[in-house]
Amino acid sequence: MKVFYSRDYVGSAHAFDTTRKAGWIAESLLTQPVPGVQLTRPRALTVEQITRVHDADYVDAVVTGACLDLAESQGFEWDPGLAPMVQASNGGAVEAALAALRDGVAGSLSSGLHHARYDSGAGFCTFNGLVLAACAAQDAGAANVLILDLDAHCGGGTASLIAGRDGIWQADVSVDCYDYYVADDRTDLAEVCDAGRYLGEVGQSLSRIERLAPRFDLVIYNAGMDPYQGCAVGGLDGVTADTLARREQLVFRWCRDRRIPVAFVLAGGYVGTRLDRDLLVALHRSTVTAAAAA
Repeated sequence: MKVFYSRDYVGSAHAFDTTRKAGWIAESLLTQPVPGVQLTRPRALTVEQITRVHDADYVDAVVTGACLDLAESQGFEWDPGLAPMVQASNGGAVEAALAALRDGVAGSLSSGLHHARYDSGAGFCTFNGLVLAACAAQDAGAANVLILDLDAHCGGGTASLIAGRDGIWQADVSVDCYDYYVADDRTDLAEVCDAGRYLGEVGQSLSRIERLAPRFDLVIYNAGMDPYQGCAVGGLDGVTADTLARREQLVFRWCRDRRIPVAFVLAGGYVGTRLDRDLLVALHRSTVTAAAAA
């Protein structure tokens, strides 16, 4: 199974989980390999590829820093390493989608994607690699693509970008109302406040979107670990590491049972007083492990 990563994923000078944890996880995969996982360097996206989904002036601001209000709209201080970082990490999301279509399952150690809008970033997300990956998959022959978003927060950026794009669907289960949006006939949004209902709601959301849509040719899975009860940015009491490991098994089993290729990225998860770096890495490794076993 290919898992895409390059050092450019952590190339920004701004030190924060979204700009650093891919490196921590890659290091862990080198020192404690998951059987069958092959770390692979992706091709960075070009400006032209990104402007298929995002406004050209916004993309230019991120690349050049000419308009800091736009370049820093995701919450990071701009520096010359920002654009190469997000071009590489979004490129990894695209490569993972294309590799999944060929191989059945693939992933990228990318994060910081689902809040990004057409003409700005938001919530630590600069460009929306989920939608960029879905569009690339459609170019490669996938008619219907499901974006499954299990970050703690709602994927309002994704919802806004797929509104006018046929064949891209979203199932979104959150535990925090940040980036809330009104669901439509191609999106299913559920907010869970009771940890005891969390896994059941993930399954129900998949069932609801499956009834609405034609057969999916690809699932792009935004695998957030910020629902974890110890995560200060979105965590829900009662959502344990075991809950999230079972969620990963549920997702990849659902795709396998339907013979739908699946590509994953990492999404949220933040170090704090109740979530240290080693545990955060272990949580994200559970996605890689479940995918490799699929």
